[in-house]
Amino acid sequence: MAEAGHGAPAGGATRGKDDTRVGGARLAVRGVSHAFDLDGAALPVLDDIDLDIEPGEFVALLGPSGCGKSTLLRLVAGLETPSQGVIEADGAAVTRPDPSRILVFQDPTLYPWRTVRENVALGLQARGLLARQGARIDDALQRVGLARFGSAYPHQLSGGMAQRAALARALVNDPRILILDEPLGKLDSLTRLAMQSELVELWERSGVTALLVTHDVEEALFLATRIVVLSDRPARIKDELVNDLPYPRHRGDPRIADLRRRALSLLGLDATW
Repeated sequence: MAEAGHGAPAGGATRGKDDTRVGGARLAVRGVSHAFDLDGAALPVLDDIDLDIEPGEFVALLGPSGCGKSTLLRLVAGLETPSQGVIEADGAAVTRPDPSRILVFQDPTLYPWRTVRENVALGLQARGLLARQGARIDDALQRVGLARFGSAYPHQLSGGMAQRAALARALVNDPRILILDEPLGKLDSLTRLAMQSELVELWERSGVTALLVTHDVEEALFLATRIVVLSDRPARIKDELVNDLPYPRHRGDPRIADLRRRALSLLGLDATW
């Protein structure tokens, strides 16, 4: 597949033209295993993971709690180096963090003494780009619906608004891979549903490659073009579900229900549905 800005993206989604599109990177995980040192003994977390993600694809990782999903995200972000194997972004080995790969956490982690605008500016400021590219802050705030809240402080924001600010802080760097570690996990149910739709819109407009960890099966099916189901620790890939339903998706679609049953079966939870 060519860059995400050309032709139809993976999963059958149709996107319109948008000047904010930056395009996604191709991500390759090759034979990745990883272990932690626990009191002098190795604790295996990931076992021989092979995964290819096309530019502009939205992939969700599902699996039991503690199986290694978030660890895989940290490896993709370059925050840790795998014990074995290699991770590549557009053919280049991932060996350290880079602004082209941004990790968004469950907690917005906004600095309380900085305004929303100042929080969003952190990446540009750290890279010495603020003076020349400060206009990108306004663009990022506009994209997440916070154009009027640049002067607000984190304590003045709702949970959903704080997470939008965290997304703006990521988007201002024009990442090519957006790494999402349960970014909506702490939101109330209604806000979470609304933010899921907003996240899809942001992804469609930017063309960025997205990799999401979630424990919410329905969330994965609503957002992703492909769902990768992992086993218990040490995690291996059990199966992959392709979700080629067009956007916007409807939660009551019988095809969503069928995919949910298949995902729950792979997770060993189908007996309750």
